[in-house]
Amino acid sequence: MEYNYASFIKIDRFSDVPVYLQVTNQMVLAINRGILKSGQKLLGSRQLAEQLHMHRNTATASYEELHSQGWVDILPNKGTFVASLLPKTNNSPKPENKYPIRTGYTFKKSFLFDNPFEYINCRYVWNDGSPDIRLTQLEDLSRVYSANLKRRSNRKKMGYYNQEGSEYFKEQLASYLANSRGLKISPSNLLITRSMEMSLYILSEVILSPGDLVLVGELSYFSANMIFQKSGSQLMTVPIDDEGMDIDAVRHICQNHKVRMVHISPHVHYPTTVSLSPKRRMELLRLAKEYGFIIVEDDQEYDFQYDKPALVPLASHDDGGMVIYVSSFGKSLAPGFRTGFILCPENLIQELKKHLGMIDRQGDVLMEQALGELIEDGSINRHLKKSLKIYRSRRNEMAVRLMEELGDEIDFQIPNAGLAFWLTWKKPLNLYKLSQLALKHDLYIPKTILYQNNKLTGMRLGFGHLDQQEMEQTISILKNMLLMLDKIDPK
Repeated sequence: MEYNYASFIKIDRFSDVPVYLQVTNQMVLAINRGILKSGQKLLGSRQLAEQLHMHRNTATASYEELHSQGWVDILPNKGTFVASLLPKTNNSPKPENKYPIRTGYTFKKSFLFDNPFEYINCRYVWNDGSPDIRLTQLEDLSRVYSANLKRRSNRKKMGYYNQEGSEYFKEQLASYLANSRGLKISPSNLLITRSMEMSLYILSEVILSPGDLVLVGELSYFSANMIFQKSGSQLMTVPIDDEGMDIDAVRHICQNHKVRMVHISPHVHYPTTVSLSPKRRMELLRLAKEYGFIIVEDDQEYDFQYDKPALVPLASHDDGGMVIYVSSFGKSLAPGFRTGFILCPENLIQELKKHLGMIDRQGDVLMEQALGELIEDGSINRHLKKSLKIYRSRRNEMAVRLMEELGDEIDFQIPNAGLAFWLTWKKPLNLYKLSQLALKHDLYIPKTILYQNNKLTGMRLGFGHLDQQEMEQTISILKNMLLMLDKIDPK
C-alpha cells in the first residue's frame, strides 16, 4: 500500500535540525506507530522527494540514515524496505497513538443503563418480534431517497439544522394516521423522533420528576422502564390478564397514591401480546380524567393486524388532553428508514421540541421527505399489504409448528396482531440453561425475551423474521435442547 507520506511527515524549514534528520526521525516514529510495517516497501527516493517537496539527495540521505540505524533494509535493484527485525533501543520514540486505558478523573456510572442487548453471530437468532429485512422494498426506498437527494430544491434543506422536521412529512403522516387509526389531528400535534426510545426519553424529561409514580404492566417493556427509572420516577406494576391491564387495580392504586403516569400498550401488550378490552379502555380514560394522571399509549405494532379490525387507539377517544400517543412509522421497512413520533396537544409539543433540539438538532429532513412521498404515492400501503400476507402465513405456520413439536410443553394463544408469540411453560425449567444449550447448536436466544420468576416461566418469541425452513430448524433445536435439559437437570 502506498501512503501519502506528507500526511505523517512534516518538514520545518526554519528548524535547526537538518531536513534529512527530520524525515528520518518521523519515519522512525511512523514505524513505531505501525503506520509503516515490517517488510513494507517504501517509496523510491525520487517519489519521496516529490511528495515532501525536497531534493532527491535529501531523501537518499534519510534512507541511508535509517539503514545505518537498522530501521530499513536497502536491497539493490529491489528498493528500500522496513526492516523485518527492528532495533530494540530505549531511545526509540514512544508511539504517539498510545491512548490512556482509564480516565484520570471520576464520573457517574449508570448500572441502570447497562446495555441489555447482545449480539452473537449464530446461524439462527430469535428476537422479540422484528420484521424481516428480506421483505423490504429496497427498490422503492432507494428510488425515492435518491431522488430527494438529487433534487435541487432540497439542497437548501441540507444547509441548516432543522429539529422541526419536514412539514410535508408531518402533513402526510397526519393524513395516514387519520385514515388508518382514526386519529383526527393536525401536523402541529406531531413531533418526529428517531425511535420509540428517543420519544419516551424526551417525554420523561418533560413530564416526569424524581419521586413521581409511574404505573406499568407487571410484565412490560424493559427499555421503557429503564428510561422512566432514569428520570428518578418510582415504578409500580399492575397485573396483566387476558383482557390486558387490570384497570380495577389501577383504580385501587389511585385511591391510595398520587399517580403521575400510566404507560400502556393497549393494542398489543409487550410482552404478552394481549389487547386491552374496549370496556377497560374507556374506564382507563375515565380514571385519567378523575385522578389527573397521564396515559402514555405505546403503540409500536398497530400496522400488523391479521384476523379482525384493530380497535382504534385510546388517543382517538381522548377529549381531555390526557393521552400522549407514542408510535413508530415504517416498522416494516429497513431499520434506517424507520422513524418514531409523538402525538399530543400542541402546547406540550412546543416544550418537547426544545428537548429534541438539544439531542437531535440536525434531524433528517430528507429521509422524512422520502417517507412522505412513500405515503402520498401509496407505496407504504402496497408494501404493508404484501408483507401482511406473508406475516399472517408465518404466524399460522409458527402456531402449527409450536403445537406439533412443543404442544405438551407450552401454552400459547395465536396473536391477532404483532410479530411475536407469548409462550409459557407448563413445567418449570431453567430458561438460561436452555438458551446456553441452544447457543452450542447455533441458535441464539437473547436474555431479553426470557421471563422467569417463582410464578412464571415465559418467553416472547418473534416469528416475523423467520421463514418456514428457519422455523422448522429453530423449533427442532429447541425441542432437542429441552430433552437434553431434562437429562442434565431432571425435575
